[in-house]
Amino acid sequence: MVELTYLHAAKESGDYAGIIDQIPYARLLGVVMKEVDGEPLFELPFVDRNIGNTHLPALHGGVIGGFLENAALLHLVWARESAEVPRTIDFSLDFLRSGRAQTLFARCDITKQGKRVANVRMTAWQDDERKPIAVARAHFLLS
Repeated sequence: MVELTYLHAAKESGDYAGIIDQIPYARLLGVVMKEVDGEPLFELPFVDRNIGNTHLPALHGGVIGGFLENAALLHLVWARESAEVPRTIDFSLDFLRSGRAQTLFARCDITKQGKRVANVRMTAWQDDERKPIAVARAHFLLS
């Protein structure tokens, strides 16, 4: 559970590390959350342990998927101003190009939010937001 005091303090200061620390997998991956033009922007700084194919080198697909899922969870917490972290119902991921050994970025869009379920669309890119490396969609159970 994310403390609401963390959320309000994070929105005021722009430092979302306290929220990310309460989601163990987001913390393990090293997810960074920033607010740009009033909307969350997610960043996964490059580290060698995120490489899946050392010959290319390319980011591991599971790292990309985990990053996008956690970005969506954090986006929902941010948008709903809720102390509860939603639970994933389903997650669908399409890889569009190889993720190079560099920082990965993501934005999320809540396409529909009801009382119990939310649908979120996520896009990940590296150099150019118009050239995504992966897109995903997921349904989340809201508390």
